[in-house]
Amino acid sequence: MGATASRLQPGAALRWFALLLLCAAYLQGGFNKATDFASAIAEMNHFGLSPAAPMAVAVIVLELGAAALILTGFYRWLGALALAGFTLLATFVALRFWEMTQPERFMAANSFFEHLGLVGGFLLVAWHDLQGRGHD
Repeated sequence: MGATASRLQPGAALRWFALLLLCAAYLQGGFNKATDFASAIAEMNHFGLSPAAPMAVAVIVLELGAAALILTGFYRWLGALALAGFTLLATFVALRFWEMTQPERFMAANSFFEHLGLVGGFLLVAWHDLQGRGHD
């Protein structure tokens, strides 16, 4: 079957939809930061990241750019690894549940481990994409 026919198969559509869902938070976050840059800067300041404006630009570019790589399939593995690394780093910056008291600790711990699940999902996407290219 040709490349066009395989893209039209239900499995390919489901796979792309699953990738869209995996990237949804990064697309939403990147668009929100881009359209409300003052809030993006405030978020960087809240987490002690400086210089805030260049950091906000870098996060916007990373979130939207890596998601675009994943969704288009162009260097999908690279986009997935970028979001895995970003998510892991952001999780340790923003969700330090071990420093919190209840009830914040409970919610932050849940979010922390959910984010680790996202990291695992992105690592699987990268692995699968590299396997498809003949790499180990």
